[in-house]
Order: sequence, then structure tokens, then C-alpha cells
Amino acid sequence: MQPFTATPAEAVRSLGELGLIAAIRRWLGTASPPEPFGIGDDCAVLPASRHRQLVTVDPVVYGEHFDDSIPPRAVAAKLLKRNLSDIAAMGGRPRAAVIALALDETVSRRWLEQFYRGLAATARTYAVTIVGGDITRQKGGLAATLTLLGEVNGPRVLTRKGAKTGDWIFVTGTLGGSILGHHHRFTPRLAEGAWLAARREVRSLIDVSDGLAKDLPALAPTNAIPSLCPPAIPISAAARTLAQRDGRTALAHALSDGEDFELLFTVAARADRAALATAWRKKFRTRLTCIGRFTRTLEAGALPLDEFKGYEHLR
Repeated sequence: MQPFTATPAEAVRSLGELGLIAAIRRWLGTASPPEPFGIGDDCAVLPASRHRQLVTVDPVVYGEHFDDSIPPRAVAAKLLKRNLSDIAAMGGRPRAAVIALALDETVSRRWLEQFYRGLAATARTYAVTIVGGDITRQKGGLAATLTLLGEVNGPRVLTRKGAKTGDWIFVTGTLGGSILGHHHRFTPRLAEGAWLAARREVRSLIDVSDGLAKDLPALAPTNAIPSLCPPAIPISAAARTLAQRDGRTALAHALSDGEDFELLFTVAARADRAALATAWRKKFRTRLTCIGRFTRTLEAGALPLDEFKGYEHLR
């Protein structure tokens, strides 16, 4: 759906800033609590928490993260869910969000209503309250930036650091081809991330947002590299479809496409991997794959990961 309109009466300009804020309150409905706990004051008031706090921020920009082919409800869902994926990557749970909107005065009121109603529906699904935000003018453009607050589920926070040489590398789901729809239809792995954070053999965790080839090195311990088994890489059906269209290999798509929003984590070298996999299958339907381990030098037959590139911002 085209976000802009040439009809003045259908554009947000016809509402003005205060009118638009009032409309946003209506569109969000129960996803936004009354002030001072939601929209209406200079700051929202959040209840205190006994747990350590998490905060993350991500945008969606027209022409970069979505286009006219993506419905506005799906755009909003993607915005919130990509932030939820960051919370999942720390083994946490989400709490509240604020959203900053930058838009041209010709943005369609109908498009924006569907966007906020989609945001409200997704927020209710994941028990997130929309507690505030900001609106500003951006000539000729449309972008929404969401800041999500969360908290740690238990005493442990999983970060990117913690892996040791010899540790095993695991990934959830399948990879590649997200442009065919997964980039806005994915499910954030919140339950899986919380479960992993409670497992002592799990040492580090990240979500795959820019592609496995780019994100995995962030988990690597000092003086170690990932030795990946090529047949073990869980390639999505979408990656195979893209490979037939553009001539790149399905493996290259799986390693480089990005926006998979799966969890990538490491497990202690001496851990019982079979027991971990059995416990996982009892809890989740999500696919889990051991794709290699960290070694001092590249093992025979291992994938030379530095030959592949993930998504690089600003290039």
C-alpha cells in the first residue's frame, strides 16, 4: 500500500499534530495505557522492577526496510518484532515501548491508521505497552523508530561474549531468503531465548539480523574462528528459491541475506549436546541445528566464512 497521497483531505496534514496524536491514541486503544503511564505527558511513568533492565532501538524506513508491497500492519509488526528479537537475544522479556515518527505531510491517514492498529495488535500479542513517542516532519520521507524496554527473566543475562575455543555453535530455524516474506512475517524467539538463558551450558547468544556470515564473528572467542560444516547449515526453502532465480548458491543466501531473526548461540565444549537437543525438542517445535564449533584453525572441510558477507549498513 502506497503510504503517500496526493489528496489533501486524506493526508495527515489535514489533522495537524494535535489531531494526529489524538488519532494515534484511538488507533492504539488498549495497547497504550492512560497518562501518566502512557501517551499524554512529557514522560511515561513505568513501574519499578526488581530485575535488570534491557533497552534496544530499531527503525523501519520507507524504501529501505519496506515498500508499497508490504501492508502497513505488517510494517508495524516488523518494527516491533525486530526489537523483540533483540530482547530475545539477551534471554529477556519485553515491557514497554516508545515510538518516534518522522513523516512527510502527504502521508496517508488511512495508511497511518492501519500502521498503528497493526502496532497495537502486535503489542498486545507480546504483552508490550506503547507508552509514548514523538512526531516530527521529514520532507518526502517516512520512518518510524521504536525503543523497546525489557527486563531479564532471571539472575543471568546472556551476551555476545562468553564462548571459549572448542565450544559448539547452534542456530534456530532456517536461514536465507528473507526478502520473500520472512523479514516481516517472522516470530521473535522470546521463549527460546529465555530458555537458553536458564541453561548453564549455553555461553553466549545473538540474533541473526545482518546474516550469519556477519553476525557469527561477534561470538568468536579471542584467537579462535568458526569452523562450520557446510551440509549442516539450515537453508530455508526461500533461499533455495532465490538461488534458482539469481544464480547465487542457496548456501550464499543462507549465510548473507540477513533479517532471519533466528537465535545463534554457543554451548560449552564438554556439554552433552544430545541431552540439550532432547530437552529442546520437548519444549519447542522450532528447529535447532549444531552447525560447527570454534577452533584455533579452520578444520578440514570447514566453510571459509570470510568468503561470505552479510548486510553492511552504509555500504
